[in-house]
Parts: sequence; C-alpha cells; structure tokens
Amino acid sequence: MSGNRQILSTVTEAGETVLSIVENDIPTPGADEVVVRIEASPINPSDMFPLLGFADYSKGKLVSEGNAHKMVAPVPEGMMAPMKARIGQSLPVGNEGAGTIVAAGDNVKQMEGKLVSLVTGASYQQFVKVPAAMCLVHNEGTTATEAASSFVNPLTALCFIETMKAEGHKAMVHTAAASNLGQMLLKLCLQDNIDLVCVIRSDEQAKILQDLGAKYVINSKDADFTAQLEDAIAATQASLAFDAIGAGDMADTLLAAMERAFSRSASGLNTYGSDQFKQVYVYGRLGMGQITLGQSYGMHWACGGYLLTPNLQKMGPEKLGAMQARVADEIKTTFASHITDTLSLLEAIDPANIARYMPKKTGEKYVIQPQKDL
Repeated sequence: MSGNRQILSTVTEAGETVLSIVENDIPTPGADEVVVRIEASPINPSDMFPLLGFADYSKGKLVSEGNAHKMVAPVPEGMMAPMKARIGQSLPVGNEGAGTIVAAGDNVKQMEGKLVSLVTGASYQQFVKVPAAMCLVHNEGTTATEAASSFVNPLTALCFIETMKAEGHKAMVHTAAASNLGQMLLKLCLQDNIDLVCVIRSDEQAKILQDLGAKYVINSKDADFTAQLEDAIAATQASLAFDAIGAGDMADTLLAAMERAFSRSASGLNTYGSDQFKQVYVYGRLGMGQITLGQSYGMHWACGGYLLTPNLQKMGPEKLGAMQARVADEIKTTFASHITDTLSLLEAIDPANIARYMPKKTGEKYVIQPQKDL
C-alpha cells in the first residue's frame, strides 16, 4: 500500500472554499482498532454543507499541479459571517462509508478481511482508522457500494418509526417522499401496517411510490394539494410529519392541514385549536431560507429540528444493535439505495460533478470510490 489520499475542506480568510486532495500516511491500528480500506462512501445531503458550505460552486475552478489537486470556489460576501468558525481549518468530510478491514489490532485480529460499514465523518479518503466497535460487519455477498449507505438513511427511517411509536402518533406524513430514504420508510411502513402520507412534487415520483404499494401519494404541485393533504390526514389520523424541505411554508402547510383534519368533528368555539397534539420535525434543508409559520393551528403543536444521533442515543445500545442487524440483513431489499453514479476523489471535487450532486435531486445518489484511479 502507498499513501492515503483524502479530501479536506477549508474556508479561507480570502472568502473561498478550497477542496483539496492531500496525501498522508496510512494509519496503524491500536489494540482495539481497525484500518478500513474505504471502497465506497455516499454523498448524502448531510455531507454537502460540511463539504462546500455556502460556496458558489458554479464559479469553482479545478487546479491541478502534478499530483496535487484542489477545487477553489468563492463564498458570497454576505455568507462569510456564518462560516466564521470554519475559517482557516482543514476539515475531513464524508459521514459514512464501507470497505474492507486491511489491518486489525491484537484484540480484534479476527476482523481482518471483513466487509464493514462505519460512520467516521472522514470517509472521503482511502484508509481510515476507527475503533473496531464502530464497525458493522456485513453478510457475505454484500458489496461495498451496497453497504456504504448503511447508517444515515436506513437508521433515520427506522428512527422515524420509533419516534412515532414513542410519542403516541398513529400515522405520519413525509415530504420529499420519493427519495432513497423515503422509499425505505415506505417499505418499513408497509411491513408494519403503518399509514404513511407521501408528499412528492412530480408524477414520476408518484409512480415510484405507487409501484412500491403506497396508498396516500400527494403531489404538492397540484392545485388542490392542501385539500388532498387534509383528506389524507383525516383518513389516517397522521399527527406527525417529517419534513425534508426545511424552508418556506411547508411546515406551516402540514400543521394547518392537521388542524383542519382534526377539527372536522369539532363543535362550538375552541380558542386554542384542536385537542390533538400536532408535531412537525424538520430533518433536512433541501430548501434554502427561513421556515415560515402562521397562526391557523391553535396552541397544541410543535415544530423543531430532528437529528439522527441524539435520537439513536435515546434508544440505547441494545436497540441500536438490533436496528443495525436488520439493516445488514435487508441491505439488498428494504434498505437498498439506487446509485446514480460513482466518482473518484478527483471527480468528486470537479465543479462539473458538484453541479450534478449538489441539487439533491429526488432519487439520485452519488457514491465516492476513493480507490478509483485519480
């Protein structure tokens, strides 16, 4: 093995985001650690802000000098203030990945040669050292590309269902529902007989979900969208929603539809709205800008952020272990991801390819293969 190539992201004082491919030493494992040769790492929406921040990648330039490569893109002047804490730091990127254990410490030698997935926050590199306990060992016959998306999307979908049950909701609404995550969530809900209201924005996305067996699929572009949404919530009693958009009035629209649906049988005047508690969790920021909330749903509601890791911590190691085992067993079925394209490290920092994956188009997933030739 030669050196270890890795993508680092830096925001400079000059107002630029620089993605560099650097080379460092291949790490040596401690007694309870392993070194994983990363063979596939997905570009998730949650990776995109650490990678680029507010950089205008449309004005980015790829600069190569011999074996050194970097992408330089300007950050609009008005967006430098939110990036202040990052200025001057070279940060690793890539939340999750999968590959083969090529070296293992004395206490975990039996893991050498195993295909594993892991969450490191630094998966956009060729080799990574982690505690052996962080690795999920996959079944024989699973490929690294299949295993690469074993954490963020599958565990988020499973956590949504656990949250629904823990908070006493009967059904839920999901926006951007034709995404890889959305399809996983739908499959899980169908298996568990949970009603899911799927909000999408095109007929093509609707067909994807209907072919999987979805009963409630609503196009947000339809003129009668809010009426359809209210009817679906009334039919399912969905008092919980997970919103991937995170900007504009979608959260407001969801809460208002819930209020109207749960007030259909109300009589008299209720100043404080329906008795049914209504919850919207914003777990993604596919949209940019402020979240706008109105005043049409009384006082018994909540809207807040939803982050995977704290919710997993609430569930404890036993439940997490059971979830991960299920992901490994169903990685080719329930938790399968549809891959749009694979990119090398160099291809991943090319502005032409950034323009392909940054729009976060529904159903598209790009995977970095760090071992792919530069």
